[in-house]
Amino acid sequence: MIYEISHRTAYRYEFEVTQSQHLAHLAPRRVSRQKVIRHNLVVEPAPSWRNDFTDYLGNPASILGIDEEHRELVLHARSTIDVKPRATVDLVHGCPWEQVLTRLTSGNAEIDLDVVQYAMPSPATMPVREAIAYGAPSFTPGRPVIAAAWDLTCRIFADFAFDSQATDVTTPVSEVLAKRRGVCQDFAHLALTCLRARRVPARYVSGYLLTRPPEGKEKLQGADASHAWISVWTPEAGWVDLDPTNKVVVSDEHITFAYGREYGDVSPVSGVLLGGGTHAVAVAVDVDVLDPA
Repeated sequence: MIYEISHRTAYRYEFEVTQSQHLAHLAPRRVSRQKVIRHNLVVEPAPSWRNDFTDYLGNPASILGIDEEHRELVLHARSTIDVKPRATVDLVHGCPWEQVLTRLTSGNAEIDLDVVQYAMPSPATMPVREAIAYGAPSFTPGRPVIAAAWDLTCRIFADFAFDSQATDVTTPVSEVLAKRRGVCQDFAHLALTCLRARRVPARYVSGYLLTRPPEGKEKLQGADASHAWISVWTPEAGWVDLDPTNKVVVSDEHITFAYGREYGDVSPVSGVLLGGGTHAVAVAVDVDVLDPA
């Protein structure tokens, strides 16, 4: 599948902003099964300076400095990406979850820190008691890690309702568990908390998902959204992406943009500003198929 992705974020401020700096994760990461055909980011007003770089997790990022006074800021990223399906994953057999970290850190081989770091908790995925208890039924002794992770994915899908009004970006996992409601970011954080509490390497994946309108309806422009899921490491298959919001093993309808420990590592836009007062933000996302292969 070849996808055209448009992500437009517009900030409107109560008063003039005299100066601002922003960190943007709006460029697609180069990963296996994906080829970035083209990408550009247009910012209005134009930045006084811009630094494109690769962050410490390997994601493309941009720091933008805007010295011109403004009441509105628009960031519009457009990307064209070719995504291939992944090979079928064996969800039944494999290394027991208790042995995954031991296999990574024992023996004479050099330790892969890029994998091991994702076995550690982050601020949003600390091993709170409620999450440890919730994950326990999936992590029975000796169960293959991929089977445990898939069972956890299916349970989150069954036990939690998608509700965009129930949480925000600061909602902790314990509150999500109490409400049994949330969005893709919450479900990813919950899954990561359960996995990392047992020292299973798992990372947060930020990207987009192909959505389809109801039968007989046209797709509304700007009505898509960013999406989040998880990726679990197994000795047999490497990184395997699972989507607890939709109960699927990720293939060619998910488009990866960034990997992180949690949402805070890869939020699309963040920053600091001088002035502005209160503000309103509007986000419009479109994910379109250009060439169904």
